[in-house]
Amino acid sequence: MFTQIMAPVDLAHAERLGRALGVTADLARHYGAPVCYVAVGAATPGKLAHTPQEFQQKLDAFAAEQAAKHGHSATAKALITPDPAVDMDDSLLKAVEQVGADLVVMASHVPGVADYLLPSHGGRMASHSGASVLIVRPD
Repeated sequence: MFTQIMAPVDLAHAERLGRALGVTADLARHYGAPVCYVAVGAATPGKLAHTPQEFQQKLDAFAAEQAAKHGHSATAKALITPDPAVDMDDSLLKAVEQVGADLVVMASHVPGVADYLLPSHGGRMASHSGASVLIVRPD
């Protein structure tokens, strides 16, 4: 049913992604679909990496770790933008087409007051992507 899964990840908060990563891996194994782990970063030095190349290397290592741990094939795509916070939604929507994803599995957060004022990344993906979107709540 699904042939390519995209899993947006935030490497700065990887410890909070356990449930979403587990669901991603389960679906990948079930459908025999590869997973492309996608992360959005800046070209400027930050906490995670000093260069876009280092950011890609860390994401590649993350994808390899997930593939080895869960037994599915995986790739990684780092999206570099001037302002990741502002460009997140548009970057992820473009990535869906770039990787040919027909399913996006992404982590959510516990809803709060701010969700009434600001749209969620998952909501935007579900509204504007041609792919199916599964939003996984944390434990």
